[in-house]
Amino acid sequence: MDGDRAAAMRYTEAKLTKLSVEMLRDIGKETVDYTPNFDETLKEPSVMPSRYPNLLVNGSNGIAVGMATSIPPHNLGEVIDATVKLIDDQDATIEDLIEIVKGPDFPTGAIIMGKEAIKEAYRTGQGKVRVRGKVEIEEMTKGKDRIIINEIPYQVNKSRLIEKMAELVRDKKIEGISDLRDESDRKGMRIVIELKRDANANVVVNKLYKHTQLQDTFSIIMIALVNGQPKLLNLYEIVKHYLEHQKDVITRRTKYDLRKSEDRAHILEGLQIALDNIDAVIKLIRGSANVNEAKDGLMTDFGLSEIQAKAILDMRLQKLTGLEREKVEEEYEELMKLINYYKDILGNETILLSIIKEEILEIKEKYNNPRRTAITIDIDEIDLEDLIDEEEVAITLTHLGYIKRLPSDTYKSQRRGGKGITGLTTRDEDFVESLFLTSTHNYILFFTNIGKVYRMKAYEIPEAKRQAKGIAIVNILQLQENEKVTAVIPVKKFEKNKYLIAVTKNGIIKKTDLSQFDTSRKSGLIAISLRDNDELISVKQTDGASEIIMVTKQGKAIRFNEKDVRDMGRAAMGVKGMNLSKEDEIVAMELVEENSHLLVVSELGFGKRTSLDEYKSQARGGKGLITYSLKEKTGKIVGAKVVNDEDEIMLINTSGIVIRLETKDISIMGRSTQGVTLMRVEENGSIVSIAKVVQEIIEE
Repeated sequence: MDGDRAAAMRYTEAKLTKLSVEMLRDIGKETVDYTPNFDETLKEPSVMPSRYPNLLVNGSNGIAVGMATSIPPHNLGEVIDATVKLIDDQDATIEDLIEIVKGPDFPTGAIIMGKEAIKEAYRTGQGKVRVRGKVEIEEMTKGKDRIIINEIPYQVNKSRLIEKMAELVRDKKIEGISDLRDESDRKGMRIVIELKRDANANVVVNKLYKHTQLQDTFSIIMIALVNGQPKLLNLYEIVKHYLEHQKDVITRRTKYDLRKSEDRAHILEGLQIALDNIDAVIKLIRGSANVNEAKDGLMTDFGLSEIQAKAILDMRLQKLTGLEREKVEEEYEELMKLINYYKDILGNETILLSIIKEEILEIKEKYNNPRRTAITIDIDEIDLEDLIDEEEVAITLTHLGYIKRLPSDTYKSQRRGGKGITGLTTRDEDFVESLFLTSTHNYILFFTNIGKVYRMKAYEIPEAKRQAKGIAIVNILQLQENEKVTAVIPVKKFEKNKYLIAVTKNGIIKKTDLSQFDTSRKSGLIAISLRDNDELISVKQTDGASEIIMVTKQGKAIRFNEKDVRDMGRAAMGVKGMNLSKEDEIVAMELVEENSHLLVVSELGFGKRTSLDEYKSQARGGKGLITYSLKEKTGKIVGAKVVNDEDEIMLINTSGIVIRLETKDISIMGRSTQGVTLMRVEENGSIVSIAKVVQEIIEE
């Protein structure tokens, strides 16, 4: 860990650990192939029997021509459990193994930041994991703190790490450190960093993570030789290949044991024949001139093989006792059982796998250690949305650009003509311009007057109390000078064959596929290219076959099918939607719904519902029909909504007062009427915005 060079070979000696002997177990039973060594004077095993998955447990690191391998060490118990899982379940997948093998387990301990990088490396065979040293903050006397480092990332040189820390303190890149020393001993590592009284320990730790190898990256490239060919392997493939290797090792070991047992049984059969004919055998041996003559006589007279005859000649006289005869018979019976068992193993893969499982679990029981390296959540991997409850919320945006989020039940339904409740506190010259209901998990698209769009989640908008002003939208969106949000819509998903219809103040309309907005840029995206003196005023989401109705400030309306508007790219300019008279402009654009009404509201609080059947469908670009009889007491049109009897609307005035109405309480009248009072407006005040309570968005 300190980078000390190894002593010369003449000064060193090494002894195998008990676990390393398991790498060699059964090597003498012809379980692996042997190949000539470097000078062909000896033979060496081409691969070890490796009775546990050493490639994963110990890891491997090396560079070859054009490729490198970097396999991290793992916990013995976890890797063995993964192997057992593959034995027990032939249909096990890589995801099943990832659940068992939590991640690398480094001998130096430390902490791996995040789980997703590990999973990706196991799935693909390569990746990177971020490793941090284990740090504790202790209190000292006189209000000082000290940082204790007990574990550092794998393969990081401790001496160089301390030198780097000292260098950063000397160059004043890290401030607040008064003393730095290494108190490591044979009991373990301990790097002590004493801090000055005014230093923030957490800030110093974060700087150490940033500027030193106290936080390091370990690259994983799991390349290994498979039948002599280098291959990039994922976790499943490594365990699978290891299991196949063990099948081969156990099969070869069993064949070896079977051969040895059969050879011994053959000899015992000869001994039994000799014991059954002991007098004749002794007579033959005594009457023979030499060993070869005796051997030939035994083979001829008793039908023995050469091996059996030699074994009889080598037999000691003590074998002639009755007790020794019984031992020969018992040994023969045991051998026959073993021979049958070995044949069962070779003929049945289930028995073979059960032996591998039994022996590998035995190794786990003897040598397994608890995991040393902790795995913790990386803050970058936390999906904040998972921590946010999905609920209905109301979002308000003021004329001067203050936004806030409130629970949707803040606004209660009231009778027509009421005064409403205070929605928020605003500055004297400010007023609420838009209000809508959505879900916390929905995207919010903010369209601005200059034709740009910004995106965020509803829960990212700060929550505030009903009377609070909210936060300036320039603090959450990077708006340009004189850029103002004019249309806001919630979106659940960015699907293809769904469209956004955008309409400008001067009557230009544009249709764009919703999927083109599935991207986010802090500086905003182009939603529509605008001509001089034009502004974007409304955006709606459609299915491509909707009818559109546009309403003007001077009380005109036009209805046409959106198929009259061809699909265009995000940066396109659009086409003419309505031919406007001088001093007129578009104030609303709505989608036509069956059995619904067009609700029109004037700036002095008047409004009415008119059946959509009274608005015949026309060609895009026409002048439209009269939709409201404007009077001095009604003022100009400020907004319009397509509603039905189940809907509710909200009206907002320049004082920030909000009233919530059920649309079924609003009178149904013809196109050329002036409507009834919906909200009483104070002197010099006016209605500035209407919003529909869109329940279906929340329920999706």
